[in-house]
Amino acid sequence: MKILVTGAAGFLGRRLINALLQRGSLSDRQGVSQAISTLVAFDLMPLAGFSDSRLKVLCGDIADPEVLRGLVDAETDSIFHLAAVVSSQAEQDFELGMRINFAATQNLLERIRRLGTCPKWVMTSSVAVFGGQLPEQVEDDQVWAPQSSYGTQKAMNDLLLADYSRRGFVDGRSLRMPTIAVRPGKPNLAASSFASSIIREPLNGQESVCPVPLETRLWLMSPAQAISNLIHGHELPGEMLRRGRVINMPGLSITVEKMIDALRQTAGDEVANRVRIERSPAIEKIVGSWPGSFASSYARNLGFTHDQDFDDVIAQFVDEYLPQALES
Repeated sequence: MKILVTGAAGFLGRRLINALLQRGSLSDRQGVSQAISTLVAFDLMPLAGFSDSRLKVLCGDIADPEVLRGLVDAETDSIFHLAAVVSSQAEQDFELGMRINFAATQNLLERIRRLGTCPKWVMTSSVAVFGGQLPEQVEDDQVWAPQSSYGTQKAMNDLLLADYSRRGFVDGRSLRMPTIAVRPGKPNLAASSFASSIIREPLNGQESVCPVPLETRLWLMSPAQAISNLIHGHELPGEMLRRGRVINMPGLSITVEKMIDALRQTAGDEVANRVRIERSPAIEKIVGSWPGSFASSYARNLGFTHDQDFDDVIAQFVDEYLPQALES
């Protein structure tokens, strides 16, 4: 079985590749479990840190049709499409966002249509497709109204994938992910980056700036839960997706204030006090348009799961990345 992962060098891409290699098999288009023989890891930058004979690392511009012709062939059974430009970057550079977030997806789907092989396809969508006046809890039939270029690009991808799946060109499923936290490393250009920074930096002994009010409510998912749901989404038979190919993932609804309270409970006052509020109108405008809670009844009925509480999310980060952080 041949698998393609785009955005392979990114945080979720690396974790997904590790999980797939450890798992060793996935269900094919007929629902039969098959051993993974080849895993193509594609990104603009090379993927390092893996040593596995099944792994084939390729680099290039995903928006280049010539590159795509060499990336996907008739032997490609499944695609995990994670490549994207993050929210703030897409807002600052419209052409880059459209090229990577939308045109590349369209070109990749068109390559698949021309091959006529109908592989499985899993991609990530975003709560940024919503905006405007929203109910306290968003239902699965909520009308999309993106308030950013990133949200618009994700919404266009969702519509495109739904139609390509309807016509039998691809067996697609788009998982509308909550904000993923806590991520290791350094902050990126995503508007939601602070959701990790206000936990990660204080645990590393550094100050962190929170650009939104304490009462801001976020819809969150841990990295481990995200990977589990991506694989679960792949394994679902297409005939089960009767309510559509775009699925709002379950998540954890929590305010920024409660996140900091959980950090205080876990690591103490000195650590939690390293977070200061310094509001950014630009970030606040983007994040404030996102829903803070979803019913996610469709996803729950399909067996997708969520984190139980934010204390566990912090503990997961500490156990994996900061084993010595709380010993003093």
